[in-house]
Amino acid sequence: MAGSGQVEIINRYESKYLIPPQLMPEVKACIAPHTVPDKFCRGDPPEYSITTLQLDTPSFAFHYAKERELTDRIKLRVRTYGEIGTCPVFTEIKGKFHGIVVKARTMLPFEAWSENLIYSTDLPDVFKSRRQENDFIKFRRLVWETNAQPAIVLRYIRESYVGTGKDYLRVTLDRKLEYCPHATWTNFGVGETWRPMDSSEVQARDDSCVVLEIKTLQDVPMWVVEMVERLNLQRGGNCKYSTGLWKEALFSGMTQPRDVTMDFLAWCV
Repeated sequence: MAGSGQVEIINRYESKYLIPPQLMPEVKACIAPHTVPDKFCRGDPPEYSITTLQLDTPSFAFHYAKERELTDRIKLRVRTYGEIGTCPVFTEIKGKFHGIVVKARTMLPFEAWSENLIYSTDLPDVFKSRRQENDFIKFRRLVWETNAQPAIVLRYIRESYVGTGKDYLRVTLDRKLEYCPHATWTNFGVGETWRPMDSSEVQARDDSCVVLEIKTLQDVPMWVVEMVERLNLQRGGNCKYSTGLWKEALFSGMTQPRDVTMDFLAWCV
């Protein structure tokens, strides 16, 4: 099971690149000497599947904060791994403040997750520490204060590596990106129609690309800089949630949701 830590709070930098198929062998050759497979992965290549319920306000404020590249913004999401029902559920608050990513997440047994859990003031007896319980309370408070609701569900395959050096480093390669517009608090897209979102049309490229992410606690290692320069990799944002939301708007003929400026800092105190 990926990411089985009960509570995770990370302040880090993230860099994203779209990797065309013809460059994948060279990218993986550059990664190999400096990393080992993530212990939660299985197979060759080392992979696992991720399914994420994205929450947003009625005015899609979280989406627009990303679209407008606000300096300070947050996301609320609920994530699980592998076959639905076989792994725990993780509630996540992910913020970005002046380029630094701050993420807090809390683990719940899959059977403990429900819509009632979000709207009730009661707490299940499943938390392993007071800190874990407080992080879930904070997540629930943000849902209440922003009136966040299920927006869409995302899923993809992640190939994941960790650095062999003393400094924190994660390298991930995401492919087979899909979204499901029929999101509820608990269905995670099971039995629903899924639509691809990593096509060349969506990514505005000649070929469908793999999403490469480099995650560090400080400046990226020199070998990453050399790889980016030698292969002429172009850094750019690739928000899976916003991509799915806009593709669904085009697919269904919906008008674009209304843009509303929100005070994200107040929610993250």
